[in-house]
Amino acid sequence: MYTDQRSPGQPGIRTGASAPAPADPDHPSRALASFAAGLRFEAIPAAVVDRAVNLYVDWLGSALAGKGARPVESIARFARASGGREGPSEILIDRGGAPAYFAAMVNAAASHFVEQDDVHNGSVLHPATVVFPVVLALAQESGASGREMMTAAVAGYEVGIRIGEYMGRSHYKVFHTTGTVGTLAAAAAAGRLLGLDEAGMLHAFGSAGTQASGLWEFLRDAADSKQLHTAMAAANGLMAARLAADGFRGAARILEGAQGMAAGMSSDADPARLLDRLGQRWATMETSFKYHAACRHTHPAADALLAVIAEHGVRVHDIVHVTARVHQGAIDVLGNVRVPHTVHQAKFNMGTVLGIVAHRGYAGVHEFEQGYDAPEIAAFRDKVAMVLDEEVDRAYPARWIGKVSVELADGRILQGRVDEPKGDPGNTLSREEISAKFLRLAAFAGGAQAPQAQAMLDRAWEIAALPNVGSVFAPGRSA
Repeated sequence: MYTDQRSPGQPGIRTGASAPAPADPDHPSRALASFAAGLRFEAIPAAVVDRAVNLYVDWLGSALAGKGARPVESIARFARASGGREGPSEILIDRGGAPAYFAAMVNAAASHFVEQDDVHNGSVLHPATVVFPVVLALAQESGASGREMMTAAVAGYEVGIRIGEYMGRSHYKVFHTTGTVGTLAAAAAAGRLLGLDEAGMLHAFGSAGTQASGLWEFLRDAADSKQLHTAMAAANGLMAARLAADGFRGAARILEGAQGMAAGMSSDADPARLLDRLGQRWATMETSFKYHAACRHTHPAADALLAVIAEHGVRVHDIVHVTARVHQGAIDVLGNVRVPHTVHQAKFNMGTVLGIVAHRGYAGVHEFEQGYDAPEIAAFRDKVAMVLDEEVDRAYPARWIGKVSVELADGRILQGRVDEPKGDPGNTLSREEISAKFLRLAAFAGGAQAPQAQAMLDRAWEIAALPNVGSVFAPGRSA
């Protein structure tokens, strides 16, 4: 584990093994810091550990699938030019070594590209893509065990999700929560693995929060910012924790202060969400897997459309019009993309996603590559409209209900509904489905050939039992 040369008792480094202090509602930033610093593997329920392992395996596939993506490779070239090609941590898309900071940066960018990384509904946060790059890089650097790595990951999930819920719907309307709140999730995870005490963790939060950034404007013109958001959230969170370990001071009330994150980035922040049953409610368990390779806001309507087609035996060419009944958050994000010009932008266009599921039965990575702008998909896109639905909007973000109205050529209008899209906790992916998804994503861009991908998968499932995390490509890094 990371150690510091300062004398015991200096702020920042844990000097004892005491349990976290009771949550202080008057200083929620400190209460969260205390929880993250004091979390122990033994205190995490077995079901939560199992869920975290599932989420790790799921993330690893997405990270491999980012290989070759232009914006990811651009960030990787920057990292190589800045940090070199040697170091204890792995950059997964090229299997080379790097300092932990740069490995976390590239792996975070890579794992957010194909749009199959996890999401927590209530916070609208993608925790895996900012948490696992950090804990993997630091664990490889320090020789940490799988138990230590997974404890840190759970700390990152629990803190990040609560801050995302706290920041509210108004925050997500303008800010990409994974870029902003994700910086603090990464800092919590990094701080736990570095052994920060409560005071150090609080300083890490302050330094992370002041760097929090990420705006949705990039969707309008297919800019590459989404990968930059996760790259810098992971890297800045790691840096914030490292600085705190060296005595660098951060704002003590970065969340709730008069000029903190909520004051500047939200108009509906809910302080009660920050400490909601902290240590009893395990928000990690609430995290969803992404079944389709598209923005999660499209999934409820996609699954509802598939249900209509299956239930009524609808032929695609008989569909005249589809109305997707959605929450306001979907309109805010997806409404920015009218006619997609790239594969990635197509994943944020409701009509394109529904066209792909209608014609191909599934909107996976290969289905988008086969032609997001094929004539039949483009024609279907023009048949789709989004409208705000009061019931769906009231339920969001805690629940992402899918409702569609499908008008057929014979005049019939069929209604479709799903209350839990595929991948949600109540309709989750099995370990067999996660394994199949991993192998599909590993093969997608040549991140790993079939025999090695299977060996990587087997090792990943055992992550919590490994005495030393080591290489994900063990026994070697060669392709």
